[in-house]
Amino acid sequence: MKQVTLLLAVLLTIAATATAQTGKGALEKNRAFTGAKAGKKMYHAIYQLDVNDPKRIEKVIRNINNALNDPRLTGRLTIELVAFSGGTDALIKGSKYEQDLIALVEKGVIVAQCNNTLKERKITREELYDFIAIVPSGNGELILRQAEGWAIVKP
Repeated sequence: MKQVTLLLAVLLTIAATATAQTGKGALEKNRAFTGAKAGKKMYHAIYQLDVNDPKRIEKVIRNINNALNDPRLTGRLTIELVAFSGGTDALIKGSKYEQDLIALVEKGVIVAQCNNTLKERKITREELYDFIAIVPSGNGELILRQAEGWAIVKP
């Protein structure tokens, strides 16, 4: 009985040591991970802005800038920001986002507004910043871009 107990104790110790080493290896492997590698020539992402919440609007702008500044994507990234519903308010003249939006456009980001929302809310094109593009519908833009293989990001 003592031999069985001793054998069981030895086996448990070996199993625990192997598990700890495996776990330690997994932790080290995880720590060494640096993210996905950019293997394509170009990447495309469309960001959806459909709420008039300053935190969300600022998050969208910050997320776009973060993507543009990712060294893996430098020179390989096309981005579009499409606003509809409540997100339209960020594109209306007098919003506090004018300089942020100009900076995005100057970096090559397409900033577009849904025409359906303009009609529904009776907003004229002249009420938007003059550099804003107009698309027939925000949802249509998302559908078409996704069919083209674009990543849809909704921060």
